[in-house]
Amino acid sequence: MLSHVISSSCVSRSSSVSALIMIRFHHHTQFITVTNLNWLPVLQSDYHKQILIEALKHRVNLKQVNIYAFVIMPNHFHALWQLHDGIDKMAFQRDLLKFTARSILKFMLMNDILLLNQLKVKAADRQNQVWERNSLSIEIWKEKVFIQKLNYIHNNPVQPKWNLAATPEEYKYSSALFYQTGNDEFGFLEHYKG
Repeated sequence: MLSHVISSSCVSRSSSVSALIMIRFHHHTQFITVTNLNWLPVLQSDYHKQILIEALKHRVNLKQVNIYAFVIMPNHFHALWQLHDGIDKMAFQRDLLKFTARSILKFMLMNDILLLNQLKVKAADRQNQVWERNSLSIEIWKEKVFIQKLNYIHNNPVQPKWNLAATPEEYKYSSALFYQTGNDEFGFLEHYKG
């Protein structure tokens, strides 16, 4: 198995990553992990992945967030993103996940009743739930941590547990190829060096 590792010496200029990416906005860059309810493989469907991609692209187009890296796995996704000034972290995340959940559930209603039934919950405000509550969000303060999270994101699909691709760049639903070629096939990625 090939490993995709970016060392801090390869990616940083004379300034550190913190100087390059962390002072663009008042918010620090965040490493976020969002999982599907009960770790069900909701994101295994390429259509569901595309819903998430389009939602992220929309948020970038609205100038709410910069997305430096991401990977969409069968039952969760990771991202390195930085919210723009004036954007409330909790509201941004809530609205993104609410929109994607509704869109995914609508598609499931027509195409995957079996999985839809597994997402049933006993809640006053909903019948089904796509995302686990309390997603993990960690502010990134140091270059070393940023690079570690970037490598983690890109190497996730090639881990033996997943075995979704032979190399990180071969996995379609990730920013790994962008960091190798500079070509943003998704239309929303920004290289963290600017």
